[in-house]
Amino acid sequence: MKSIDKESLIHKCLTENYKKYYRIAYSYTFQEQDAMDIVQEGAYRAILKSNSLRNPEYADTWICRIMMNEAVRFLNKNRGRTIAMEEIPETGEAAEYIPDKTEELNLKQALCKLNEKDRRIVILRFFEEETLRTIAEIMNLNENTVKSRLYRAMEKLKKYMGTGGAEHGKMETGI
Repeated sequence: MKSIDKESLIHKCLTENYKKYYRIAYSYTFQEQDAMDIVQEGAYRAILKSNSLRNPEYADTWICRIMMNEAVRFLNKNRGRTIAMEEIPETGEAAEYIPDKTEELNLKQALCKLNEKDRRIVILRFFEEETLRTIAEIMNLNENTVKSRLYRAMEKLKKYMGTGGAEHGKMETGI
């Protein structure tokens, strides 16, 4: 496939799946502006590297991986930055899938306790509702590996949330 065709395919994919990429970015930062910055930078990188897309039928999967990598890069760059409770959005597109501030804060903290690979799997499975096969493709893993990591990650999250999470000061317990 020609470089021009790949670039237009990437543009089309970015346009059609913007909300999905935004949700992925938001699930890493829980900040609307940061998520938009990540998507913008991820889109730029995807367009810039469009000629390295090997299989055009996996363009969406390829872009998801770029967005997740960009989110990790963003977090590493901004490590140590704190979030005030007032900054947690109550309304808007990004907040619609998490109903309450306390639950959102506990979920944020629980997700942050997972290692990067496990967090990606949980985000893709439950925030993006991707199939295990698609997650395996995105992360370049065996489907059974994805299943076992998802199971272990969910056990860690259950244990963390079961101890009361941040609400009871047991952030380090169980994970």
